[in-house]
Amino acid sequence: MLAMQKLVVLKLDGDLSQGVKVTLEIGAEGDRASIEVQAYLPSKPEIIADYRLWRTTYRSLSNFRITPINIHVGGSLDEHLNNCRKLNKKLSQQMNSWLNCNSFRPVKEKLLKQLTLDDTVRVLIKTSDTWLRRLPWHLWDFFEDYQKAEVALSAPEYEYLPKPKTSTIAGQVKILAILGNSEGILIDKDRELLEMLPDAETTFLVEPQRSQLNKQLWERDWDILFFAGHSESLEDGKSGNIYINETDSLTIEQLKYALKKAVNQGLQLAIFNSCDGLGLASQLEDLHIPQIIVMREPVQDLVAQEFLKNFLEKFSSGESLYLAVRESREKLHGIEDKYPCAVCLPIICQNPAAIPPTWKDLLKKPEPRTGQPQLNKYKTRSYCKPLSFQKVLLLSLAIAGLVMGVRWLKILHKWELQALDHLIQLRPPEKQDKRILVITINEEDFQLKQQQQRKGSLSDLALMQLLEKLDSYHPRAIGLDIYRDFSVDAKYSNLATRLRNSDRFYGICEVSEGEQKPGIAPPPEISLQRQGFSDFVVDSDYVIRRHLIAMEPSSTSPCVTPYALSAQLAFHYLQSQGINVNYTQQGELQVGKIVFKQLRSHMGGYQQIDDRGYQVLLNYRSSPSLTQVAEQVSLKDVLTGKVNSSLIKNRIILIGVSASSAGDIFLTPLSEMPGVIIHAQMVSQILSAVLDGRPLLQVLPFWSEVVWVLSWSFVGGTIARCFQIIVPLGLTTGAALMGLYGFCYYLLIQGYWIPLVPSVLALGMTGGSIVVFRLQQINSNESIKF
Repeated sequence: MLAMQKLVVLKLDGDLSQGVKVTLEIGAEGDRASIEVQAYLPSKPEIIADYRLWRTTYRSLSNFRITPINIHVGGSLDEHLNNCRKLNKKLSQQMNSWLNCNSFRPVKEKLLKQLTLDDTVRVLIKTSDTWLRRLPWHLWDFFEDYQKAEVALSAPEYEYLPKPKTSTIAGQVKILAILGNSEGILIDKDRELLEMLPDAETTFLVEPQRSQLNKQLWERDWDILFFAGHSESLEDGKSGNIYINETDSLTIEQLKYALKKAVNQGLQLAIFNSCDGLGLASQLEDLHIPQIIVMREPVQDLVAQEFLKNFLEKFSSGESLYLAVRESREKLHGIEDKYPCAVCLPIICQNPAAIPPTWKDLLKKPEPRTGQPQLNKYKTRSYCKPLSFQKVLLLSLAIAGLVMGVRWLKILHKWELQALDHLIQLRPPEKQDKRILVITINEEDFQLKQQQQRKGSLSDLALMQLLEKLDSYHPRAIGLDIYRDFSVDAKYSNLATRLRNSDRFYGICEVSEGEQKPGIAPPPEISLQRQGFSDFVVDSDYVIRRHLIAMEPSSTSPCVTPYALSAQLAFHYLQSQGINVNYTQQGELQVGKIVFKQLRSHMGGYQQIDDRGYQVLLNYRSSPSLTQVAEQVSLKDVLTGKVNSSLIKNRIILIGVSASSAGDIFLTPLSEMPGVIIHAQMVSQILSAVLDGRPLLQVLPFWSEVVWVLSWSFVGGTIARCFQIIVPLGLTTGAALMGLYGFCYYLLIQGYWIPLVPSVLALGMTGGSIVVFRLQQINSNESIKF
């Protein structure tokens, strides 16, 4: 086999939690794919967990080109670097184990058969899933064998870009270089490297205003857009910000029309030599920029500069874009003793409709793209007699039953939870719960002199001084969301006495669950009556949506308290007001007059879940800043006397760590939250339900959900029966869906989680079935009204 240029496309439909359908396409560069193979990758959520752990460790390093802030490293630097490398190796092993599964073997066998080791291969990973895009695909052992292959990301949807017409007169490569906010980093080296490029005309914008940048993109034709400075992507991986000067940041959306103009005028390549660029790349892909190079995670100065130097040298000397990126990326391996995982950072994002240019191609001046899009033409068909209402009802019953059966099998589980999260995020903001105060321990608090001899996150001295301050202001209850499975140091005997004798101080422990989770013991000084477990119930996508109030731990567990910390604090507060806690004859928890309905295995969008313990749905308190369920102060503020006594008196005080380096961060429908804030949400849910009448989140009885889904199935069938012309049919169906969405949103605010996804499916399937049936009755030679 002769060496050739090949294009390999892997279309990934799905995610790591549910599994991925894989379509492999192989073809010669510039031609349509000649080979297509189907395969499957099973679910492997462990990769997400390993990636999160690696990313948390990696991001605690310093001197990144991310937002202009300082990041501190705890512990030995060498130990931190080694741990980062080990976690990266573990992630690589998990990925290759996943990619070596039997169901993916057809893809690997076809690659081996169709590619030679001398082929130059572009591998496009085409997916919209954020976690699949984040994975370091170059760690796939395929790339060890194929030294002339490089990987790129691609969006599933893209726009065909007509190939620019070029003149035969050689010119210069036109580069627009934006040198943004450089606080704490050195980007002068980036400028020097660009200035040394042969046959290039580079225009530099140093910390520009938005209007200056916009003007340059509109008024001139550019081949390459370059950015160096601070940048970041949002957690969803779909958007991000670049910091163009000391005061202003921009999203790609804010440059949308200027960038579209630049693409139309021949922009071929965008390079963002800055931090955390996958969110930026996602937005740039929406604008159909042909090629984009970004850093997938935060990047240190030397790494960014070394990559840029090697890439520009290779690319401008005639090497192809992909091989220039691969060689420049792999050269970073030489500095990984100080900058771990540097090889993982650079990544290409490719518009599949474009063929990557060489430097020589850029030297030929492109003519502006022109042309009008082709309009679709529709034919019409004749009228057909509608189905009777009896038949529509029977079809609605069948489809509603099918949908509810599929739901019972947990197939709709993921979509229903995502829909719930979306509706929760749209709810109007609520006031803070003034019965709670959260004392957070942040990175600055770790540096306090009282913390110099700490074990874990809070030293004995700091805890003693904190409790002395708090007790003098008479709080109602105090909850410590920090593990202390060790005794108080002998020299702080006053603290030990206070912990033993206080009737309002509660500590935490963790319940054991086999060998994988041995559990954590409570503070030795605290009696069983003042202990609460810290365990959360986490869904399969790692999001906390349920409130575990009580459970029966094993007798062998180091933690045997039956109630959660949140429940203990809330019950203490309510009992001081004469409100009792008991169980009804049906075994349901009743606090005052409010019954907390227990969540079971098959209830609402939850199907076949682990319902051990007393679980209820967690109705998060919405707030503009997401984590501000209650007022917050820092440990330093309390110890230095900066907190007004009114913030403490008669309140529940929760003490916990908010520093990201502690690893006590969890996903919620609203955002990532520290564990102490989630405990505050849970305490607030109990207090607000009992004292304020705030609705608890609950689901309808099963028969009511069946009637609800059946009703919307019948609505979809009735619309399809009554409207045979496409435009009215589409508009009426759209109005029905908007009405369904509005009903579900309103009822969620009232405390009811109503089946949205099953109803949408039932409406669409019934209506679609009737439309298909009607079309089959029409003669294929007649036309449809439009």
